[in-house]
Amino acid sequence: MLTLLGFAMIGTFLVLIMMKKMSPIAALVLIPALFCVFAGKGAHLGDYVIDGVGKLAPTAAMLMFAIVYFGVMIDVGLFDPVVRGILRFCKADPMRVVVGTAVLAAVVSLDGDGSTTFMITVSAMYPLYKRLGLSLVVMTGVAATANGVMNTLPWGGPTARAATALKLDAADIFVPMIPALAMGLVCVLILAYVLGVKERRRVGTLVLPGEDAHEDAHEAVLVAEAAEAQPVTVTAGAGAGVGSAPAAHAGTGEHTSPHPAPAPAALSPAGEANADGMQGLDPNRSTLRPRLYWFNAALTVALLTAMIMELLPIPVLFLLGAALALTVNFPHMPDQKARIAAHADNVLNVAGMVFAAAVFTGVLTGTGMVKHMADWLVGTIPDGMGPHMALVTGLLSLPLTYFMSNDGFYFGVLPVLAEAGAAHGVSPLEIARASLVGQALHMSSPLVPAVYVLVGMAKVEFGDHTRFTVKWAALTSLVVLAAGMVFGII
Repeated sequence: MLTLLGFAMIGTFLVLIMMKKMSPIAALVLIPALFCVFAGKGAHLGDYVIDGVGKLAPTAAMLMFAIVYFGVMIDVGLFDPVVRGILRFCKADPMRVVVGTAVLAAVVSLDGDGSTTFMITVSAMYPLYKRLGLSLVVMTGVAATANGVMNTLPWGGPTARAATALKLDAADIFVPMIPALAMGLVCVLILAYVLGVKERRRVGTLVLPGEDAHEDAHEAVLVAEAAEAQPVTVTAGAGAGVGSAPAAHAGTGEHTSPHPAPAPAALSPAGEANADGMQGLDPNRSTLRPRLYWFNAALTVALLTAMIMELLPIPVLFLLGAALALTVNFPHMPDQKARIAAHADNVLNVAGMVFAAAVFTGVLTGTGMVKHMADWLVGTIPDGMGPHMALVTGLLSLPLTYFMSNDGFYFGVLPVLAEAGAAHGVSPLEIARASLVGQALHMSSPLVPAVYVLVGMAKVEFGDHTRFTVKWAALTSLVVLAAGMVFGII
């Protein structure tokens, strides 16, 4: 009974948010509350919610202060050189923009924190996507999938959980997996290239009047730091003219928004909102602190180093970092209040989503639904599949890490799978490695707080992101699994 209710609750949630019948926050709260009553445990709903909130409160605190910290770093210009470098590479070619998104997300993912990765990636790429009229779900999908592959780093979480649950060394799990994970990244880059080519066909290439579409004049439009905004022409295969809006999501084969893509518009050199309401990184904005650049860079490196070395809990590190960054860069109280207010929307949206997700996870765990679902899935494995438990674990990691938290999967399900594999002579190391392949899909799970940072900052509906991303992320996970088997790792 609890197994059926668990699957029904998850299915109802996904259907309603993808059909946009409910907002994610409302669905995360009301649907589990209703199913808790169906399970006959409505009297315990309060206990389940408080327990879930207690477990996710540190995550919410970390996200709140991380958003403030990195928001301040963006305000003061720490990432401007990165943005300029990406823009110089991308120029005005949609294909390069999408590939650049994948590369940037993968590189920034080295810090091991998905929220940080998404904040930096979206802050750098969002103005360019809006500038060119590109589909924003392409940005969120590529960034989430790239981060999912990199989430397997030993300090990223899943590898450490697998090592702890099975009492193994994290290096023994991760290092042999590097070739398979590299193939996963190659898959993401190929996917980015294909999606970028489709976007190029849809919106064309942005050029200055009278310039050839392949000359370096693209860079003048996007990278010029103090030049006046100039008129632009959209060159597309369908004969788009000046200021014409591209057809909504044509060429991607995906319905990603009920609204057509905005017409490309020039970035404002003074940071004012342009025709579509988007604001770029103004190189002359009043919040820049060029004299404090190296202080901010050193502070960020120190913060990330302390996070990797686990010198203090991550929420405490970001709390201290945000307070220090605000105090040094904006010593006057009105300026500090202005910076906090500027990022209040993102903080409220993300924190609210995390606490709403606490209701969902609290009910799933407290009622025993998640345990019954996992036991049922493990019990359906035929005895003849025993010698192939590594493959089975890899395949199960896709749906289980999507519908469950990493803690639930690695500490609740993985030991059972490892025990079943050991009975047939399958090494726990192989089981542990196979358990990592689903992380590309996991990063788009509604139970991952970081994904709400991604879709919130990108102004993308969660349902649109899910509908677009799930199939590509699942494909990437299967590529990692296949590569692991080919290389003899799994």
